[in-house]
Amino acid sequence: MTPSLLLVVVVAMSVVAFWVGKGRSIAIVGGTRGIRQLHSLPGHYGLLTALWCGLPALLVIGLWLAFQDGLLLRLVSSHLPPEIRALPAAEFGLFVNDVRNVIAGNLPPAQVSPATAAAAAEYLELRRVARLALTGLVLAMGVVAALVVRGRIHPELRARNSVEIILEGLLFLCSLIAVLTTVGIILSVVFEASRFFGVVPVGEFLFGTRWSPQMAIRADQVGSSGAFGAVPLFAGTLLISAVAMVVAVPVGLFSAIYLAEYAPQRVRRLVKPLLEVLAGVPTVVYGFFAVVTVGPALRAWGEALGLDVAGESALAAGLVMGIMIIPFVSSLADDMITAVPQSLRDGAYALGATRSETIKQVVLRAALPGIVGGVLLAISRAIGETMIVVMAAGLAANLTANPLEAVTTVTVQIVTLLVGDQEFDSPKTLAAFALGLVLFVATLVLNVVALYVVRRYREQYD
Repeated sequence: MTPSLLLVVVVAMSVVAFWVGKGRSIAIVGGTRGIRQLHSLPGHYGLLTALWCGLPALLVIGLWLAFQDGLLLRLVSSHLPPEIRALPAAEFGLFVNDVRNVIAGNLPPAQVSPATAAAAAEYLELRRVARLALTGLVLAMGVVAALVVRGRIHPELRARNSVEIILEGLLFLCSLIAVLTTVGIILSVVFEASRFFGVVPVGEFLFGTRWSPQMAIRADQVGSSGAFGAVPLFAGTLLISAVAMVVAVPVGLFSAIYLAEYAPQRVRRLVKPLLEVLAGVPTVVYGFFAVVTVGPALRAWGEALGLDVAGESALAAGLVMGIMIIPFVSSLADDMITAVPQSLRDGAYALGATRSETIKQVVLRAALPGIVGGVLLAISRAIGETMIVVMAAGLAANLTANPLEAVTTVTVQIVTLLVGDQEFDSPKTLAAFALGLVLFVATLVLNVVALYVVRRYREQYD
């Protein structure tokens, strides 16, 4: 039985166990009229039975999926001929890779050596036997656990407490996985970035003005020297983000003010969902729009005005990115504005203020911390955008403040450096991790500042 089918069986067993436990709890008190004699609701007894039936089985399946490949390959390797086991590590790795390709069906057995085909066949046989054993073990564990819990159900059993403890443990485990995943990502980026900074000085990377990461893999290869000054990348990222925020902040803020303060409910119910549809459009679609429509249009307008506009420019990427971020700014600003109590508006009206004066002097001031926090989060969103910039701004690392020229950003260079076959001992590849670390720190700082602004200046209303 395949692991996916086995998961379905475990879920079905857990459902059956739920009804078995629930029915048992009702039966021991003489039916539904005696439910008051139970410590917990019948559903808690059923849920306790289902959890004990399903969780250990799922744990065994997860452990098997995590370690099966390594265990089976070790068993297969122990049965290989001595001349193959004596191969150098690199050649033995190629042999194992061929075995994996045969197992996956990427290579027919007739196109590989007899030893490779035999090893793949042995692997498949061992996997078949192991799956049969896993199926039997999981089914036995589920049935035995359900029967044991069912036999221990009695009116004084604190099923609700046990269920809450188990669910609390599961929630803690999910939180721990999220935290450990984040820590793992950070440590991996920091480790690779430290290897890069062991070759390229930090000062040269952070303050250098020339970016040309062309490092030779062989000594006789042309282009054996590279430049890793990331200032042009930082400048391009800030330039495109600034253009995007010039578009997104006014349009998003004014649309939020209109929808929250001026628009009738019928218009609001129609316009707000349409505006938020922009948030669901894939970024690659925005990239196509920038390449096909915005870029050529800007170039034509520039020629009409006597300006030299590049086909791929920071202005085109920034404009389209700003359109993409409008729903983000608008939604956050709208939430902050609608959260301002109506009593503040009524008080301003009672003092003779007009609607526009009330919005400017009362509503926006009260909602300003949330709006500023939303804008900072939108900036971090713009800094991390990749696809639009790849398609609309180009790859040229130009140090310029002219939005009509082609520039590149940190995210674009990360994509460029990690495309194709990579040599992770080369500074060219490791530079991507250094850029990723800088990008991570920048977005983290913006998020922390946004949270600080919201918490520091947030007003509490009754």
